[in-house]
Amino acid sequence: MRIFVAGASGALGQQLVPRLVARGHDVVGLTRSPEKRELIEAHGARAAVADALDPEAIAQAVAEAEPEVIVHQLTALSGSIDLRRFERSFALTNRLRTEGTDHLLSAGRAVGVSRFVAQSFAGWPYARTGGAVKSEEDPLDPDPPRGVASTLAAIRHLEDAVVGAAWTEGIALRYGGFYGPGTSLSLPDGEHVEAIRKRRFPVVGDGAGMWSFVHIADAAAATVAAVEHGTRGVYNIVDDEPAPTAVWLPVAAETLGAEQPRHVPRWLGRLLAGEVATVMMLSARGASNDKAKRELGWQPRYPSWRQGFAEGLT
Repeated sequence: MRIFVAGASGALGQQLVPRLVARGHDVVGLTRSPEKRELIEAHGARAAVADALDPEAIAQAVAEAEPEVIVHQLTALSGSIDLRRFERSFALTNRLRTEGTDHLLSAGRAVGVSRFVAQSFAGWPYARTGGAVKSEEDPLDPDPPRGVASTLAAIRHLEDAVVGAAWTEGIALRYGGFYGPGTSLSLPDGEHVEAIRKRRFPVVGDGAGMWSFVHIADAAAATVAAVEHGTRGVYNIVDDEPAPTAVWLPVAAETLGAEQPRHVPRWLGRLLAGEVATVMMLSARGASNDKAKRELGWQPRYPSWRQGFAEGLT
């Protein structure tokens, strides 16, 4: 198939593009930076350079590629994320989830793509009530903390626009928290790795908030499955073991040979890290991967973050 990958030079794109090429697909990778053209070409794809927020440039790039499938992996999260100013850190990514999604959909409709696969997120958006682990049928948070409201609105926009596009097979992949090469939880100096090593990543309160992870390579493998035979809808792309902060964070510290994380009360966590981080630590819900395994035929190489951390964070 002819496949257009937007965000081909990102952490997931660098895992995804060579996998698609190895399976015989004709891939065009989009990047905003001319300096990253060679990186995409080194993976066996052709490169297109355009700003995803420029509708005319995107329309031209997609028209020239004539893809059968578009994969939307656009984010702007290469720098440090300030959880106290979460919305500011995600402002450009949220534009890519709204304006960028709309531009890619418009361009895809013009050339008649048969499938459109987009990156969403399963890490914290589910409603913070009921069971600790959520399926795709469960509602997203109807009353999110103010600090993430616009980010959740952007996620909703992306999912509604993609899955609701009646002219194509629209698929939204809700990835868990990434770890592995090129991510914030990677060796030698990923942002979260450094925070854990310096004991700047505490357990807040009882640390009951559930986190779902997925190795970046497993996320790419699931994306290939969605590209090749996914059907309209939303899929959680996470490993088999959602875990409370109070469980996974000490294991990560031990794996890194770091001191155990500090434990701080909620009021202090809110003061130090802000309300968003505190909510994630205390009341976030995990996600189930049953649907992705059943319908995509996907099995993560790292079924648990425990195995993934042991092999990738040592």
